[in-house]
Amino acid sequence: MSLNLVKTFSKIRGLSPAFKATGLNMRRMATGKLQAVFPVQDGEEKAHFQLKTGEQFTGVSFGANTACIGEAVFTTSLVGYPESMTDPSYKGQILVFTQPLVGNYGVPKRTRDDFGLLKHFESEKIQCAGVVVSDIAKKYSHWNAVESLSEWCQRSGVPGISGVDTRAVVHLLRGQGSTLGAINIGQDVMDIQAEVQWRDPTSMNLVEQVSIKTPRVYNPGGKINVALIDCGAKNNIVRLLCKRGARVTVLPWDYDFVAHLDKFDGLFISNGPGSPVHCVETVQHLRQAIKLYQRPIFGICMGNQVLGMAAGFEVYKLPFGNRGHNQPVIDTETGRCVITSQNHGYALSDKNVPEDWQVSFVNANDGSVEGIKHKYLPYYSVQFHPEAMGGPLDTEYMVRDFVDNVVEYRDVAWRKREAEMFDRDLGKEQSQKLQMALQ
Repeated sequence: MSLNLVKTFSKIRGLSPAFKATGLNMRRMATGKLQAVFPVQDGEEKAHFQLKTGEQFTGVSFGANTACIGEAVFTTSLVGYPESMTDPSYKGQILVFTQPLVGNYGVPKRTRDDFGLLKHFESEKIQCAGVVVSDIAKKYSHWNAVESLSEWCQRSGVPGISGVDTRAVVHLLRGQGSTLGAINIGQDVMDIQAEVQWRDPTSMNLVEQVSIKTPRVYNPGGKINVALIDCGAKNNIVRLLCKRGARVTVLPWDYDFVAHLDKFDGLFISNGPGSPVHCVETVQHLRQAIKLYQRPIFGICMGNQVLGMAAGFEVYKLPFGNRGHNQPVIDTETGRCVITSQNHGYALSDKNVPEDWQVSFVNANDGSVEGIKHKYLPYYSVQFHPEAMGGPLDTEYMVRDFVDNVVEYRDVAWRKREAEMFDRDLGKEQSQKLQMALQ
């Protein structure tokens, strides 16, 4: 950007209240220096965002006046920050928003739907460890808003920092891969490196922390009984299944559902945070289920990874993950491209694909595996979120298809069971004669 263009923007900013409100430092954009996008004003608390690799950014604190450490990840979502921040998949992560202005429509009411689920949030609380934005809206406007983003973060004990060159942060993360980050309030930059004790949240079993502890049933009057293995399930997964007429039994991540397979018409494995290698019990149970259970099994995100591991796929960590509402995915059978919502740092490998399994979707950007399915049995999973809340609806049909699939297989099982009972009661020979007579 030339200095003449910078001067032009400066004049516009001086005349326009909108430009003046942003306080955007265009000269900093021209030079590309890594410094605060917005100068710290009187009465504002200085904050620092630091990456483990040494890069440091100075900004302004908002939310809780506390420090945090987590895996630094970025999302390209333009809207939906209440849903993203309450998504259990972000547990233990510092969320960097590429959208320049965040918080302009505030935080909505905690309204619940007919199934007892929060309408506008994906869980009961903020799940991410911290928030990094370029600019935070100090004033919000929306008919359903009850508080600002800063007030919500403060009430929830979550720190945030604004005035950060988030484009520079994303450039670093894309170039060197994901790394740990820290938000510190009020310290001098030189003191941070020595004081930070870097603890990698992905080394812990984050799924255990966000999963339900005891089974819970939603929509008890549903026409089919679906077991939802909770690795960090979002509210909208339960909601869409219930809306399709399913009785949803949410089970803990390590629940031995194999012992109760006959009670369920289908299995659904949810999304979740961290590394799938910690979900040993889930993988073991699924490995048994795919040998015994010939009814539909559907997994998304973490569910895709653990189902793949149970089938024999290898899993690996992506350089910087795929997070946002604009990830293009290709259907390998039709060649059709769909836009998906994603939030994951791990993926299945397309090397050594197990026998009887195939890759069903691939990412159009990096070529990573986005879905798998069994060639003959109703087992399938995707890495993206078909139930996306605040994102595209291109693949929401998959939840509908899963429920239809469950109903179909349940009806087949019923007819088979009735035929077996008929044979037993009537006698095999008489049954065969009757069937021949009816033909």
